[in-house]
Amino acid sequence: MSDTTGKGSTGTTGADWSRLSEKELETLDTLSRNLMQASLKSQQLMSDVMRKALDGDPVLPNADPFHSAPEFQEVWQKIVGQPDLMMRAQADLMKGYIDLWSNTSKRMMRDDGPVSSAIEPEAGDKRWRSSEWTENPVFDAIKQSYLLNQHFLMGLVGSVDGVDERTKRKVEFLTRMMTDALSPTNFALTNPDVIRETVESQGVNLTRGLQNLLDDLSSGSGRLALKQTDMEGFQVGRDMATAPGEVVFENDLMELIQYAPTTETVKQRPLLIAPPWINKFYIMDLREKNSMIRWLTAQGFTVFLISWVNPGPELKDKTFNDYMHEGLFAALHAIEAATGETSVNAVGYCVAGTMLSTALAWLEAEGRSDRIASATFFAAQSDFEKAGDLLIFIDDVWMKEIERIMDSQGGVLDGRSMADTFNLLRTNDLVWSFVVNNYLLGRQPQAFDLLFWNADQTRMPKALHLWYLDNFYKNNRLARGELELGGHRLDLGAVKTPVYIQASKEDHIAPYPSVYRAARLYGGPVRFVMAGSGHIAGVINHPDAKKYQYWTNDELPETVEAWIEGASETPGSWWGNWRDWLAERSGDDIPARQPGDGKLKPLRKAPGRNVLVRSDAGKAGATQEAAPSAPASPKSTSTKSASAKSAKTKAGKTKSGKPASGKTTPRKPRKSPQKTT
Repeated sequence: MSDTTGKGSTGTTGADWSRLSEKELETLDTLSRNLMQASLKSQQLMSDVMRKALDGDPVLPNADPFHSAPEFQEVWQKIVGQPDLMMRAQADLMKGYIDLWSNTSKRMMRDDGPVSSAIEPEAGDKRWRSSEWTENPVFDAIKQSYLLNQHFLMGLVGSVDGVDERTKRKVEFLTRMMTDALSPTNFALTNPDVIRETVESQGVNLTRGLQNLLDDLSSGSGRLALKQTDMEGFQVGRDMATAPGEVVFENDLMELIQYAPTTETVKQRPLLIAPPWINKFYIMDLREKNSMIRWLTAQGFTVFLISWVNPGPELKDKTFNDYMHEGLFAALHAIEAATGETSVNAVGYCVAGTMLSTALAWLEAEGRSDRIASATFFAAQSDFEKAGDLLIFIDDVWMKEIERIMDSQGGVLDGRSMADTFNLLRTNDLVWSFVVNNYLLGRQPQAFDLLFWNADQTRMPKALHLWYLDNFYKNNRLARGELELGGHRLDLGAVKTPVYIQASKEDHIAPYPSVYRAARLYGGPVRFVMAGSGHIAGVINHPDAKKYQYWTNDELPETVEAWIEGASETPGSWWGNWRDWLAERSGDDIPARQPGDGKLKPLRKAPGRNVLVRSDAGKAGATQEAAPSAPASPKSTSTKSASAKSAKTKAGKTKSGKPASGKTTPRKPRKSPQKTT
């Protein structure tokens, strides 16, 4: 018999369901069912995670991959041993809480007097964009309480004495990561947007969110593959990487694309671009309106670009030296065959810029420096003394962990591992915002071209990656003049090649103080330019966008702070400044060159096939559907160099001899060419 009196069996007051309308009862029923589904999905999720952990999957990182426990123990022992530091921090915290409770009480009592905040978020912190965090006194108090506690912890770690700078920086970084994770924005019961969505959707957002989480764990084979954008929303070759051109050369490690001219005349000296091998090249040809490739061809340059292979286990033993010879130097020979020009203006972006600086020093030691007439560096480091937060990851323990993960993946580092590393540098923007959107609000991420490119990561060979980390990040051998490669000890001070170095003010991967140090290493003329924004937007800033600004200074004082003090600011993109510098080193105007005019005939239409090979978790070797391409030319001629000979391929045929089609598969390894320049 049902109880309609509102009394429980013990006679105490309970819920008076009779006062609820049929619609309200239906809403409660729907909400309870959705919460029950969410609970069941959570149990399934925890069961799957625990099973994966108990299986000891070698692909998953260790529980403490940074081996941070000893550093945390050292720092907090020092903090506890400095009572004056503790007392000051606690006094500041107590004062902040007194102000917070006083101000919150006034607001709760609807006091019309002025009320100030005890603490404000940092400028640009997007977590608190919802008006509830300011207008609702309860949520405002939660926000300020969190910020006070975060400030307290970060202040203690940042002010402690007797700890070496590297250890302190590591603990600061990890402390911020932990406090970012504990933000009230990341929990359903303390995020006003999530509470509102739960009420309005009757809990559907939570069931959708948990399904999204299960899907991401499935995509990552038990490891969270956080989705930042709709990976089906774009197609490479149709929506991006659409600048017209032809692949005119290839080998095990790369395709060389020659882009079609858009002017009647071009500069005599070709331009060779080496993008980073940790990403796909099409960040430079993302969309027609912001394509650097299209802009460069419109300025009258003959543009060649290296499209790196997305390597599988068969290329795990490829080294940095291989990438330099079979990538950069093989491209020099191919360009000579295509145009007749024996020197180029070269560009290196990010890690490819480090390779370019190494190549300059090697060519100088070989007496062949004339092969590269000028070098431009986009967000690239050659001196890693102040390489930013990425240095935190570089120690013996982490190197062994990286090697273990690569061994478990067949000798390559999957793209997701690199993406996770870079995401850790900006967790609020690149991790927690998507956790809230995807899992708490139950929404699907939107299609966004930049995030699509960011998620389209490439794998890296074990030999290359470990050597790079050890020689550059860990030991900084190139800047110190200690790097030995190909029979030479390399010296950047001996390089007389004109150099243009671009850095970005807000770059968290290649910080401008680190990039600037390289500007003072070269022995020839150097122009250093600092652009507004970060690692990507600071580089890819089309003049038509009329965004950001850049700074120039003809002098190169000892410190970057002194350089900034004497620098002049110019609104807009720095591309025009670079174009003028480049044009002075590009020779006379000549009739425009078409791909295939020289000894190298087209193999396939740009963007080629390397860029189509995806390395999504669980889809190793998967490819995107290529955009339709015109039939390839009937014949292909290789260069005379040993590197070029490895690229002999009949145009219009795959390595199996079958006609080329829109879909591609990973190529089988071929015999490596000998090292030549």
